[in-house]
Amino acid sequence: QVHLVESGGASVQAGGSLRLSCAASGYTYSRSRHCMGWFRQAPGKKREGVAVIDGDGGIKYADFVKGRFTISQDNAKTTLYLQMNSLTAEDTAMYYCAARGDGGYCWIQGVFGYWGQGTQVTVSA
Repeated sequence: QVHLVESGGASVQAGGSLRLSCAASGYTYSRSRHCMGWFRQAPGKKREGVAVIDGDGGIKYADFVKGRFTISQDNAKTTLYLQMNSLTAEDTAMYYCAARGDGGYCWIQGVFGYWGQGTQVTVSA
């Protein structure tokens, strides 16, 4: 069973930076199936994709990232990172790490069968 644990969330001022980490255990890497990503959910809003990365190193970002965030992973493909710069109050949310559980396009939430508990990011204006 895949277990994901996020860390790195904190309260920061607007314009600040944070680096989120996600440690995966029980995860067996397969290039053809690899798909991990970051999602977020703000109070009263639906969960939305932030960034994903697949086994070919393909990366997709949400439009609102606008070059501010960078997703990366370690060589073992078991730790996922999200470097977030130029944070704004609109980035305040619970951030979740997720890993593929099913086939399909590596962005659609239904593809992700494994989710962490989340790490809170709060940005004050």
